Amino acid sequence: LYDEVFSRVESLDLEDKVICPGYVATDELPLWYNAASIVAYPSVYEGFGLPVLEAQACGAPVLTSNVSSLPEAAGDAAVLVDPYDVDALANGLERLLGDAALQLDLRGRGPIHARQFHWSHTARKTANVYRRALENLGERMDN
Repeated sequence: LYDEVFSRVESLDLEDKVICPGYVATDELPLWYNAASIVAYPSVYEGFGLPVLEAQACGAPVLTSNVSSLPEAAGDAAVLVDPYDVDALANGLERLLGDAALQLDLRGRGPIHARQFHWSHTARKTANVYRRALENLGERMDN
């Protein structure tokens, strides 16, 4: 699939716009996300999809997969494509790269969406789940 994707990148004459940096140190990620015209993350499986949220938090327009946990992570602030369909991926990239209004819209919605997953918010939600579970357990023990 990797070779097919980059063959399509070449056929669309996008080589000067597509950068695959390989490993990037954690402290350098915000620099890459902030410099990106778009971030393409067409993974076929993710436990959660943190790179999508990192990119959104930095205001980068995101294209990602419509499978696994990625639709939940991306919300309505990304373009979703079938990662097994090279044409869908290429069309999604072409659409996002060619639509300045869509890029601007995603740059605005991405950080708002990503805030929902901030660690303090997630910790509060987790604590509330435990609190409700303990309350439920207490009610059961009283009965």
